[in-house]
Amino acid sequence: MPKIKTKSGAKKRFKLTASGKVRASQSGKQHGMIKRTNKHIRNLRGTTTLSPQDAKIVKKFLPYG
Repeated sequence: MPKIKTKSGAKKRFKLTASGKVRASQSGKQHGMIKRTNKHIRNLRGTTTLSPQDAKIVKKFLPYG
């Protein structure tokens, strides 16, 4: 059987954890930082795990983990 291709955009943006959750970088930090509070910017550091509803969509794009 042919293999399923991984979505190029998804493999650059998401990573699966060992327990199967989807890890992604925080959104809302590309531009417009001047209107956000320092506390808001500080809380957007690092990565976050996606909600189960969003993770279900992303996992379709990453068939082999």
